[in-house]
Amino acid sequence: NPYILATLLFGLGLGTTITFASSHWLLAWMGLEINTLAIIPLMAQHHHPRAVEATTKYFLTQATAAAMLLFASTTNAWLTGQWDIQQMSHPFPLTLITLALALKIGLAPMHTWLPEVLQGLDLTTGLVLSTWQKLAPFALLLQIQNVNPTILVTLGLASTLVGGWGGLNQTQLRKVLAYSSIAHLGWMILILQYSPSLTLLALLTYFVMTFSTFLVFKLNKSTSINALAISWTKAPILTSLTPLVLLSLGGLPPLTGFMPKWLILQELAKQDLAPLATLAALSALLSLYFYLRISYAMTLTMSPNNLTGVTPWRFSSPQLTLPLAIATTATITLL
Repeated sequence: NPYILATLLFGLGLGTTITFASSHWLLAWMGLEINTLAIIPLMAQHHHPRAVEATTKYFLTQATAAAMLLFASTTNAWLTGQWDIQQMSHPFPLTLITLALALKIGLAPMHTWLPEVLQGLDLTTGLVLSTWQKLAPFALLLQIQNVNPTILVTLGLASTLVGGWGGLNQTQLRKVLAYSSIAHLGWMILILQYSPSLTLLALLTYFVMTFSTFLVFKLNKSTSINALAISWTKAPILTSLTPLVLLSLGGLPPLTGFMPKWLILQELAKQDLAPLATLAALSALLSLYFYLRISYAMTLTMSPNNLTGVTPWRFSSPQLTLPLAIATTATITLL
């Protein structure tokens, strides 16, 4: 029903906006709750057992994270007597809040729900989950000052490594995208202490790249690597561009995805964190491997079971093509 859909999308926007605009922990928490409650029906709209399972998992993790956040902020108010987000001083609630937000966006080692949830969703809802749902927790992470850098660096490094290792063994595209999301979030968190503007840049480029990737898979109606092998006959032009999009997601120069990684490594080197930068760069190689594997399945293998002549390769949905064209161009040439 379009009315219900409009209401839910409005709730989704409202929750994020409330969190953006708040300087009081209670209001921020309320925004996150509205956000979660608005996306739950969107996730369960296809009444498939897998979708319902994913929705339940998502609801439980988000509720846990929100409860942690509320507990930490009340503890902070109890210890220091004020609710202001910017004025956090006590280390205990600070650490708790950082961990709660990490659970909310799916940073390692609190990442295990993300691949499971994403795998059960429709690609469009999965796109909303991978992009829009990250905004509100990130706004809060950017606002809290004087967090212990060790925590953030540990979370970031663990996420890049887990995102690399975890994606290697997957054949389902949505799970690969989930691990890729974890790895990118790791890069953002690594640099959060030293240069918040770089975190925002990485987030923005990640959004553009993920947008075009999800739209490509939606257009091809493919959810596993095997299904990609026959995508050549569905949309040849698109299939020849997709490897570039995927390699951009992996961070290969001269594509757009290289830019945030380049700048983050440079900033880490400036901060005398060369070993950390080396580890992060090596973990990016893991991600690059599985993106390359998907590209290989897409363009360099011919599927034996369908004839090129008989399959229609017209764009099926015109409302997809314009955003897809913009996102793909941005993903490839924005550097």
